[in-house]
Amino acid sequence: MSKIIGTHSGHFHCDEALAVWMLKQTNEFKGASLVRTRDPAKLAECSVVVDVGGVYDPSQHRYDHHQRGFTETFDDKHATKLSSAGLVYKHFGRQVIANILGRPETDEDIEIIFQKAYNDFIESLDANDNGISAYPSNISPLYKESPTSLPQRVAKKNPAWNETLTDPETDARFVVASDMAGSELAEYVQSMASTWLPARALVVDALDKREQVHPSGRVIALERSCPWKEHLLSLEQERGLTRDDKRILYVLYPESTAPESNWRIQCVPVRPEGFENRKSLPESWRGFRDQELSQISKIDGCIFVHAGGFIGGNKTRHGVYEMARLALEN
Repeated sequence: MSKIIGTHSGHFHCDEALAVWMLKQTNEFKGASLVRTRDPAKLAECSVVVDVGGVYDPSQHRYDHHQRGFTETFDDKHATKLSSAGLVYKHFGRQVIANILGRPETDEDIEIIFQKAYNDFIESLDANDNGISAYPSNISPLYKESPTSLPQRVAKKNPAWNETLTDPETDARFVVASDMAGSELAEYVQSMASTWLPARALVVDALDKREQVHPSGRVIALERSCPWKEHLLSLEQERGLTRDDKRILYVLYPESTAPESNWRIQCVPVRPEGFENRKSLPESWRGFRDQELSQISKIDGCIFVHAGGFIGGNKTRHGVYEMARLALEN
């Protein structure tokens, strides 16, 4: 007997649109047909039901979140109540990610992406559907939010107020919205696997070898330039490098993959998107360039140190190592 996915008819939202798409990526519900109805008798015939029915029971594949007393969250680290998207993701997300990437569900990268995708992609959809604002209600936004968020684009697939569609036509719109939401999740997951995880691996390798760069272990050298800030701060948490005397202060990396590439030294910020450094480069170096900077620092090959003291450059790997060594001692 073929599987049937059930959800409610009428006006649709991003959470059930994505929930339906995710279910179709699973081994159990791949190729399932879709029924949109509020008829309890028809929903009872469905193999899985999302966003309708007033029941959350994974053992029966019922995933609604509207019922009184529902308080399910992703885990004990998250306070956001789940929508149907979050519920389906919580129970099937690892398999969905594995199938998108064509990898076994036991691949250790799947768990990393699973956690990351909830934080970055799914949780905001849960919050949006449950009416949870990203900021306190007593704070006025500084600008009007763009009408191009994923929930808003899904909402626009509904019939307009002055547009009359038949139920089958509305159902067809839902399928378009579901595929759109799913394609964005798939694109996000593929990007995590192809660019985000390789950058993380470079930072992991640099952390493992940090004492080869400086005996203090407070400087890391990346084998190539990559986005490192988010990875470094999260890996420090994972490895217990959170004490002031253990945290990384400087990151070194080549400007390009060329064998004779110039090198950079960059200060680790207090926060990933912030401008305050844990330890800035020496004040006496700031704003100077080339030979003048080399004379001041007594390091050959200097190229520059930014006036803000957060980044500098040298012509060689050895030179930038020396900049880090002297900056630590300063």
